[in-house]
Amino acid sequence: MYLLSVLDSATDTGTSDEMAAILAFNEGLVRDGHWIFAGGLAEPDGAYVVDPQRAEPVAGLVLGSDSAYQSGLWLIRADSDDEARKLAEAGSRACARRVEVRRFSGVAERE
Repeated sequence: MYLLSVLDSATDTGTSDEMAAILAFNEGLVRDGHWIFAGGLAEPDGAYVVDPQRAEPVAGLVLGSDSAYQSGLWLIRADSDDEARKLAEAGSRACARRVEVRRFSGVAERE
């Protein structure tokens, strides 16, 4: 199982063409048995970071040195890192954003 994180640095940037391409990509994931879950995330100004080293959550914190934040995600099934990378490349082209690929470690899937 892999997490594909969509990285963005601006808010409300999805065009109608990008949304159509994302829908087509999602349909391909379902058709080919890779689909687990996908979703867009609200803008980071409403986000909170909870840190056990702080007494209060930090509101609206944007993480990353280039001010990029996670604007969406896919959870997918892939047989290898290479297959996950190829799917991430297709997802990146569909949404016109950078996509980070990370393999889950030590997580069991439930059917």
